[in-house]
Amino acid sequence: MITSMANAGSYLRPTQAYPSKTTLTPADALPAAGADAGATAANAKPGIPVSAVKALDISGLKIISIRDIPELRDRMASNWLRMQAANSAAVTDVPDNAPQNIYATVKVNGKVVATLYNAGSSAMTNDAAGKVGDWQDPPGLIGGPDLAQWRAEHFAKAVGGTVEKASTAITQSEWKPRETTSTDYTRAQLDAAFEAMMAERQTAIMQRYAGYSTPHESSGGYTDINA
Repeated sequence: MITSMANAGSYLRPTQAYPSKTTLTPADALPAAGADAGATAANAKPGIPVSAVKALDISGLKIISIRDIPELRDRMASNWLRMQAANSAAVTDVPDNAPQNIYATVKVNGKVVATLYNAGSSAMTNDAAGKVGDWQDPPGLIGGPDLAQWRAEHFAKAVGGTVEKASTAITQSEWKPRETTSTDYTRAQLDAAFEAMMAERQTAIMQRYAGYSTPHESSGGYTDINA
């Protein structure tokens, strides 16, 4: 406190007040005794006490093999047969649009704008496709060199080009349509396919886990994973 005696008078100037600091102890962080226990319980997450958990009774359950479900077994066998046929075709068949299957090309000013294949399929540039537009193949031509010839002439007329037949072109009688894969399997085929499929899976499982019991030839012993 500062006291002034100027002019025979006196006034008091109070000192600047600073807030007091409160020091907390670990005990202050603990909830007060008798706090609202009901609010704490209400905010607790719901759950199931361990004492209320009961083991499931599996004594009446029965393990059913896929072999005992004819519909599922046959569906799996059919899918396996189709997959095998597709894999075989991918290895042995030559695509229709392979270079060795070209029937003819359509050229405009010496530039190829369309390519026709022996099976009748075709490929063309965007500009040529815009000029050709939509077209309908003539009735009776479902594929082969005859269809390729008709399309080549139709495209050439639409784009103002010329048809140039390729050395790999064949005749309609030489063309062999692709065989369609039958999905009408016999009982014997389905049974044999299912057994082959299960054998493949068993072999894959054995190969996958073979390393766990393979002896180390360099040491002449087995690895003890419990060591």
